[in-house]
Amino acid sequence: MEHVNTVDSPAPSPVSRRWRWRRPGKRGQRWLAILVFLFAAILLLIALWDWNWFKGPVERAVQAKTGREFHINGDLDVDLGRTTTIRADRLTFANATWAKTPQMASADRAEIAIRVWPLLRGHVHIPEVRLTRPDLLLETGPGKDTPGNWDFLGPSTGNPPQLQRLLIDDGRLKFLDAAGRTDVLVALNSGKPRSADSAPPLLVSGKGRWRGNPFSLDGSTESPLELTNSDHPFRIHLDGRAGGTHAIASGTLTNPFALRTFDLELMLSGQDMEDLFPLIGVAMPSTPPYRLKGRLKRNNDIWRYENFTGTAGDSDLGGTAQIDVGGERPFLKADLVSKRLDFDDLAGFIGAPPKTGAGETANAEQKAKAAALAARAKVLPDTPYNLTKLRAMDADVRWKAQRINSPVLPLDDMDAHLKLEAGLLRLEPLNFGVAGGDIRSTIRMDARKDTIATQLQASLRKIQLGKLMPDSKLAEQASGGISGDLTLAGTGNSVAAMLGSSDGNVALGIGRGHVGNLVMELAGLDVAESLKFLFTGDKQIPLRCAFGDFGVANGVMTSRALAFDTTDTLIVGEGTVDLKQEQLDLLLRPRPKDISILALRSPLRIGGSFKDPSFRPDFKALGIRGAIALTLGSIAPPAALLATIETGPGKDSNCGGRYAK
Repeated sequence: MEHVNTVDSPAPSPVSRRWRWRRPGKRGQRWLAILVFLFAAILLLIALWDWNWFKGPVERAVQAKTGREFHINGDLDVDLGRTTTIRADRLTFANATWAKTPQMASADRAEIAIRVWPLLRGHVHIPEVRLTRPDLLLETGPGKDTPGNWDFLGPSTGNPPQLQRLLIDDGRLKFLDAAGRTDVLVALNSGKPRSADSAPPLLVSGKGRWRGNPFSLDGSTESPLELTNSDHPFRIHLDGRAGGTHAIASGTLTNPFALRTFDLELMLSGQDMEDLFPLIGVAMPSTPPYRLKGRLKRNNDIWRYENFTGTAGDSDLGGTAQIDVGGERPFLKADLVSKRLDFDDLAGFIGAPPKTGAGETANAEQKAKAAALAARAKVLPDTPYNLTKLRAMDADVRWKAQRINSPVLPLDDMDAHLKLEAGLLRLEPLNFGVAGGDIRSTIRMDARKDTIATQLQASLRKIQLGKLMPDSKLAEQASGGISGDLTLAGTGNSVAAMLGSSDGNVALGIGRGHVGNLVMELAGLDVAESLKFLFTGDKQIPLRCAFGDFGVANGVMTSRALAFDTTDTLIVGEGTVDLKQEQLDLLLRPRPKDISILALRSPLRIGGSFKDPSFRPDFKALGIRGAIALTLGSIAPPAALLATIETGPGKDSNCGGRYAK
């Protein structure tokens, strides 16, 4: 019988074999301990983590980038994710070192959402920014070469941040410009969005002073961060007032964060266009109250007010104007048209107020100025031109008027082309259609020095004397063509000063026609007491020709040839017209051609001031009554003037020829 060994050890099971194979050695035990420690440390770090540990590094990083102190005086918190949200409380950012106010910006809370994956590629994509009680102060530097307090990052490099939504709760923006006398405070709040996917509009309301004028602003815009770097426009509506100037802007903006391109409907009104200069830097002449409406567009440095229409005073005004601000000085280019131009609305160009009588449009200041001018003994405008305005910008403006309303002259139309460059102003041309003829002129004003030097050249051609009369009855009593030339050069900063210092020549002539007594009465002559000393009592005075040739020196016009030739009387004159003192001193002597009427005529003295001229007989200057008329050849006009004398259709003047033998 075989022996059975019952004491042999049992064979190891498969489970026991696997356990022995997975059991770590001493080295594996060390790594396991390290992993357990790290896991425990992470759990502990998560339990104890505080993002406030990073406040110091963040503050120092901002200060290193901007050169300004930045503080997070409250908590800093971060929600990690594909879109990470950073929250910070009680933020402050320091102002420029030259500023009086220590803080430029502060906020009770700021929440910034930022997408992580674009950030890894160097792109900053911020879907949303939320600000609670933000307070921002923007102020200009104390000197021309000192940038504003907002200039602290230097030139930008790389791609700008892409910002989508801005939400503001109880915000405040203040803008200060001490040199420009501007202090504006604007309240900012986000309104309700139009849809869940759109950014909320920004509601604005503010007031203060802009360039010393009371200023207010109300309106709304879509979030200015919603569509940055997008070609899709968004709407804006703002209503602003500064002094007497009122602007309403409504329309769309593209890429509003840069504010480089927009298309707005702009309604602009005010008491005087001259008020625009301190507000926007565009030099305009004084005008009566105005109201304009058009499209305001901007394309980088070019601002364009397109196809605007409106009124200025009692004149209509339309056209297109654009300003290029990219050069050394703003450059204004405009094409203007008036279908009906009230002539006195142009008075601001020469420093005078418009008419202020019944039916005329003028503001309160212009009415006061007109009253003061009426109380003066002189009539020439003495308001000095603003040299700063003449040097502040360049311009190329063309203005055409199809019809002109003027109580003084029957003006038909106007064509003016103004050019201004670095203080040198030229009107080339300044033309008016007048009474069937025209006045063509060029004016050059050099304001590059402290005293303006002015040159005027003007020619009058074929102006019909009858058409100068205000009504048909008077027009029937006057005929003859007026022509002449004026050349003047003077210095001074007002029209009165320029004319009062001028040198040059003035020559005017009238051809064959007639003048009636009613016309003479209109000119201020009392026929019964004054006119009879020159003419007979006829209702019609036949006119062969008349001319005046004056030399001008230091503002005094001195006659070189002055005559009024009728069929029965030759009137010769002499004397001066003082443009500086605005005084007249002319003597007209009748030279009768018919000795039978000598007793009715005596010399006439024209004196007094421009504002109050006097016409009286001068018996001390009586000539020899028995003489026959002097030959006209001795007082004939110069050849250049004689060539311009017009008599009317189909008739030639022989003035200077009949008696020149």
